[in-house]
Amino acid sequence: MSLVTVLAGALAVCQGDTAPPYLAFPEPGLDDPVAYEGYRTRLYRDVRGNAVQIYLDHKSGRVVHLWADALDESIGFTARDTAGAPAPLDWAGQGATAGATRGGRTLGYRLTSPGALRLGLFLLGSMRLERDFHYAGRDTLALDAPPFVPAELVQLVAKVERLPLAERRRALALLGARDVVALRGRLDPSVTVEQTAMTWRVRVAQPSFDGRTHLTLVLRGDARTTTVTPRGSVVTIRPRRVGGGPLAIAVEIATDAPALTPLSRDAIFNDAFRHFYESVRSDTGHPLRLRRLEREVRGFELLSSREKLMAGLPNFATYFGRDMLMTALLMEPVWSDTMPEHVIAAALRKLGPAGDVSHEEALGGQAIRENAAEYNRTGDARLLAHLAAVRENYFMVDDDFQLPVVAARYFGNPAVPAARKRRFLAQYGAPLRKNLAYVWRRAEPYAREPVATNLVGFQRDPDGWWHPGSWRDSRVGYAGGRFAFDVNAVWAPEALEAITVIRPMLDSAPGLPDSATLAGAIATWRGAGRHFEVALGPAEVAARVQAKLASLPDTERAYWNSVLARTGFPADTLRFLAVSLDSEGRPIPVMNTDPGMLLYLTPEGERYLRPLLLPYPVGLFVDGLGPLAANDAYASPTVWQMFARDLYHSPRVVWGREVNVLLAALARRGDRPALDSILDAVERSGLRHAELWSYRVDSAGLHPVRYGTSSDVQLWSLTDLAIQFLLRR
Repeated sequence: MSLVTVLAGALAVCQGDTAPPYLAFPEPGLDDPVAYEGYRTRLYRDVRGNAVQIYLDHKSGRVVHLWADALDESIGFTARDTAGAPAPLDWAGQGATAGATRGGRTLGYRLTSPGALRLGLFLLGSMRLERDFHYAGRDTLALDAPPFVPAELVQLVAKVERLPLAERRRALALLGARDVVALRGRLDPSVTVEQTAMTWRVRVAQPSFDGRTHLTLVLRGDARTTTVTPRGSVVTIRPRRVGGGPLAIAVEIATDAPALTPLSRDAIFNDAFRHFYESVRSDTGHPLRLRRLEREVRGFELLSSREKLMAGLPNFATYFGRDMLMTALLMEPVWSDTMPEHVIAAALRKLGPAGDVSHEEALGGQAIRENAAEYNRTGDARLLAHLAAVRENYFMVDDDFQLPVVAARYFGNPAVPAARKRRFLAQYGAPLRKNLAYVWRRAEPYAREPVATNLVGFQRDPDGWWHPGSWRDSRVGYAGGRFAFDVNAVWAPEALEAITVIRPMLDSAPGLPDSATLAGAIATWRGAGRHFEVALGPAEVAARVQAKLASLPDTERAYWNSVLARTGFPADTLRFLAVSLDSEGRPIPVMNTDPGMLLYLTPEGERYLRPLLLPYPVGLFVDGLGPLAANDAYASPTVWQMFARDLYHSPRVVWGREVNVLLAALARRGDRPALDSILDAVERSGLRHAELWSYRVDSAGLHPVRYGTSSDVQLWSLTDLAIQFLLRR
C-alpha cells in the first residue's frame, strides 16, 4: 500500500463516505486474539479527521465510543442478554459513515446480537468519567442502577438551590439554566423511544452540565422484525419470532464539541523515514512488516494535532506533558524538524506560574467537575461563567526537567534554520526562560550540598504519602519513596546540561547561574546515581528471592521455582539501581527498568544493563513476555503488599514505553545479543505494541494477557516506529 493510497483513504473518510476502520485490534496476523480476552476495538476518523474509537468488551458487555476531539468525549452503554449475562455484540460489516450536521459531527455504524438483549447503564460525558465508572466497578451493576453522576455536580446543584433568590438567579443565568429543575436535569441522560410500523428509534441525549455542548446516541432497528420496550433507563430489544436470526442495530453518535486540527503523516515524518517506509513497502517477502508499520503510522496520525499530541486512545485522549516530551526524544530519528516545535509550544503554552510543566489537562466534562469542586469550596460565582475552562495538573516532577532536554535538542539541531529558531523564541522565549529558572531553583540545593535529602523530591499528599511525580504514577509506583531515580539520576542532570545549550540563544537569562557555577552543578548532579546503588551478595540474593516466592500462590511459586532451576542464582554480587529513596534518603531496593533511559541518553549506565536481562525472579527478564517494570523481591514484605494491591507498575506488567527505550538504547550501542533477546521475548508475547501487558500463570505455564486498562493506540508505544527505523538502518 503506497502513501498515496493511504492518504486517499483518509480523504474518503473526511468526505463523509462509508469507510473501513482506520485501525482495528486485534488484527489477524499481527495480534494474538486470545490475549485480548474478548476485547475488540475499531478506530475511525470523523469528517474533521478526529479519531473516533469504538470498543466492545465481551467480558462486561460494555460498548464505549471515544471521541478524541477537543473535549475528550465518551458515550457508553452496557448490553446483556435476557438472562443477565454480557451480550456478545458483534460488528455488522466493516464500514462506518462520518457525517456533519449544523455545528456538529456524526458517526454511524451497525452492530448485531445473536438474540434478545437489554441495554442500560448509559453514560455520556468525558472519557475520564467512563474510566471512573469502570474503576468504581459500576459496569458490573444492574442495568437499572442509579445513574453514575459526579458528586461535585450533585453538590453544586444543591449549593445553588440553597442560595438566596437573587444569587440563585444569577448563578442559573451563568449556567444557562432557567431553574434548578432544569439544571438538575443535566445530571443524567434522557432516554426516549419512538416507534412506527417500519422502524423504532432509541435516543439517548445529554447536554454538558454548563449546557454548552451536547452528546447524543441513537439506536435504530426494523420494527417488522424486532420489538423495543423501554422501562425507565433500560431498553429491551427482542426478535418478533423465535429463531428469527440475529438482531441488527444501527448506531449513530453525535457531538457539537470543537474539533482538533490533525497533522498528516507528511507533516509528522522526515524524508529518511519516508525512504524507510518505501523500502519496507517494496519488500514483498515480508508483508506483515508493512502491515505493522502502516498500522503504527496511522496510530501516530490519530494522536497528532497542531494543538497537542494525545497520550493514548481510548483512555488518555488528551495532553500529557511527559508523554509528548518523552516521545519527542525517542522519535528524533524519524520526525520532521517541525514536530518538536509543536511539542515544546504545547508545553510552554500550559506552563504554570512558577515555570513548571503541566502534566495533564482536564477538558470538557472533567474540567467542569474540577471547576465545580472549586466552586463548592469557595462559592466564587465567577467560576460558573467558565465552568468548562481547561484546568492543568502540575503535580508531576519529571516533565519539568524533560522540557529543557527536548528544547535543547531542537535548538542544537543544525538542520533547523536559525531564522526559525529566532521566530520560535520571539513567541515562546519568555515561558522558556521561566522554565529554565524553575529547573535551576529545584536543582540548586543539591548542587550546593550533595546529600540525598537535597535531591528533587515528590510533594506530600494530605494523607502523608509521597505523591508519585514521575512516570510510575500509580499510588505505589515508587514503592512509597520520596526521591525517584529517574528524576534525579537522569532528568535533573540532563536538564542542567540542556541549559548550557539553550542559554546562548536567549537575549537574557534571569534566574540562572553563571557558567562556572552551572558547570560545577552539572558535575555534582552527574554523581547523583550513587545514592540509588544497591549491592547484594549471592547468599542475600537467594534468601530474599526465596522469601518472596514463598509469599506467592502455589501455582506461581512452582512456576518461578522451575525457572530458577533452569537459570540459577548469580554467583557474584548483584548490583542495581533502586527505583527510589525513602524520606531519609535510603534506597528502597526495588529493581526497575528506569536505567534504560540512562543508557539511551548518556554513555553511562552500561553496568546496570545486567539486571534488566537476568531472568525473573532474580532480575527483570521474562522469556516470552519481556522486561518487567519492577522486581520487588529485594524489598520488604510491606512493599510486596503495595504492588500486590496496585499492579499498574508492579512485577506483573511489561510497559511498551520501557521496551522501546531499551531497544533504542541497545540499537544505538550496537548490542545485538541483548537487543535480540528482548525483541524475541516481546514478539512472542503477542502484545509487543500494546501500552502495557501482563501475564497469568496456571499449571500449563505462563500466558501473556492484555492489561485491562491499557490504551490500544499509545504515544509511547508508537515510538516503535523509531525502533524499526534504527534496526533496519
